[in-house]
Amino acid sequence: MYKLGSKSTKELEGVHPNLVAVVKRTLELTPVDFSVHDGLRTAADQKAMYRKGASQLDGVTKKSKHQKQSDGYGHAVDLVPYYDGALHWEWEPLFDIAAAVAQAANELGVRIRWGGSWGEITNTDKLPRELNKEYVERRLSAGSKAFTDGPHFEILL
Repeated sequence: MYKLGSKSTKELEGVHPNLVAVVKRTLELTPVDFSVHDGLRTAADQKAMYRKGASQLDGVTKKSKHQKQSDGYGHAVDLVPYYDGALHWEWEPLFDIAAAVAQAANELGVRIRWGGSWGEITNTDKLPRELNKEYVERRLSAGSKAFTDGPHFEILL
């Protein structure tokens, strides 16, 4: 079983307690270690992500779920695979983490939306790989670009 490192623990400060519980349970279930790369963000942090093209939300006119919400908590985390001493962004381990998040969230009764499909990954029998493929195909067939964010998970309240 994996453990949260000090950086990951720090990133979870200010994140909704139900989402923190899902992350902790996910660590018990996942076959892939991960780091909590981002939890709560300031407006300046979010704006920087937007400028880099890593987010479609500027943090000012369009607020991210990573920013403090009306209940005082951030509602999103980015879980990035960690192995061989480094963070990795490949899809295979992201699918494994997403499946473990879905299982953990279902066990805890928490609804989660995943950036790999921009839809709910809880309360479905579909695997993350299938959800991702359907999302990409749906966007492309509509003549739009697919913006996928495999490490991103947000709580649905």
